[in-house]
Amino acid sequence: MKVYNTLSGSKEEFVPQGDPVRLYVCGVTPYDDCHIGHAMSFILFDVIRRYLEFQGYNVRHVQNFTDIDDKIIQRATLLEITPQELAEAHIAQYFADMDALNVQRAHVYPRATEEVPRIIEVVSGLITAGHAYQAGGDVYFRVTSFKDYGQLSGRTLEGMMAGARIEVDPAKEHPMDFVLWKGAKPGEPQWHSPWGPGRPGWHIECTAMSLHYLGQTLDIHGGGQDLIFPHHENEIAQSEAYTGVKPFAHFWLHNGMLQRGEEKMSKSLGNFITVKEALARFSADAIRLFVLSSHYRSPLTYSEESLTAMERAAERLRYATNGGEGNGDSASAFVVDDYRHRFVEAMDDDFNTPQGLAVLFDLAREINRQREKGMEVSLAQATLRELAGVLGLSLEERKREYAAVEPFIQLLVDIRRQLRAIKQWELADDVRTRLRQLGVALEDTPQGTVWKYRG
Repeated sequence: MKVYNTLSGSKEEFVPQGDPVRLYVCGVTPYDDCHIGHAMSFILFDVIRRYLEFQGYNVRHVQNFTDIDDKIIQRATLLEITPQELAEAHIAQYFADMDALNVQRAHVYPRATEEVPRIIEVVSGLITAGHAYQAGGDVYFRVTSFKDYGQLSGRTLEGMMAGARIEVDPAKEHPMDFVLWKGAKPGEPQWHSPWGPGRPGWHIECTAMSLHYLGQTLDIHGGGQDLIFPHHENEIAQSEAYTGVKPFAHFWLHNGMLQRGEEKMSKSLGNFITVKEALARFSADAIRLFVLSSHYRSPLTYSEESLTAMERAAERLRYATNGGEGNGDSASAFVVDDYRHRFVEAMDDDFNTPQGLAVLFDLAREINRQREKGMEVSLAQATLRELAGVLGLSLEERKREYAAVEPFIQLLVDIRRQLRAIKQWELADDVRTRLRQLGVALEDTPQGTVWKYRG
């Protein structure tokens, strides 16, 4: 198996350091609903994990939640709720979205707010070793103390400074020094520390979490290409400076960005499509096919036309998998080993999902041809289901009875909101009860009412 390593800039043979394979993936900052750009990353790393397990590896998967952050504090203040309430609501929505997309749950989901003692321990160790310093109530990492700073992004300190607009901060020894601990501002959440009340910086949480849950060296560290610098660069510096162990991660895997038009899809630009909105129109299989039709390191452009085409493609796979099995005897079953070999060959080449999907569609076409001849195809169908499962495709029929009524469900949810606003509680409760009877569950969150189909 060859895997592209961002650190070396080349494909390398994947050899894990032991059992289990240690996989750390950067998670979300839960201040808003997840969009399809988030889903792209988590689907891709879900497939990477699934393929490793398909190949017999035992994988331990850790993914964090940055549940305290400037954006969370600002949004919570605007909504007049606590940062914790905001984070909890969006973490719950995250799980609902990812479950609906058939993304396997990580083994551990550490949260920054629950890891503060470990974060303080790491920051203290960096200060003792001379890699960090206190400036007032803040603590900064001293980039000049780490000679390999810039190795992941291929930058030098001089290059980082050239052309960069860096706000002058007299508290810093060097303009590129980054914060490990932020002194508390009035009204903000805070924790006690040796440097006074405050909260963790963004980068340090991932170091503390990965060290605690996966050890000093990871097999794979993953995330979007937008995290290479500064986030992952800073993770390497503080982790290796703290432990003295190199490398912090053997393989750095970064997925390309989802674009809408010419720009990256992001919350800050306001050009995003939420997972919930996408799932209201398209099946999870169609969304996964859309993501996997492009190599994970390549950019992908969102379009309704592409997703509509992938819905039709998903239907072709479902038909081949779930249709009649033919009436020939088992001795006439055609050989499927070639398809499995081709699939493995594709995925062994840096998780080449477009080629892997091509194998699935070739097998589906062959199943249909052989079935028309009356051949026994149950073994081939089982193989197609197995390989599709490696890509996280369920190939289950979509609940079409809901597709046409989804706009009306949303209308009823909006009417209920209006009824609650004018204190017509009894009528609002009646709407909720009737929807529950129809198999639709409502959940009131600080961001509004979320609805989903009940199992």
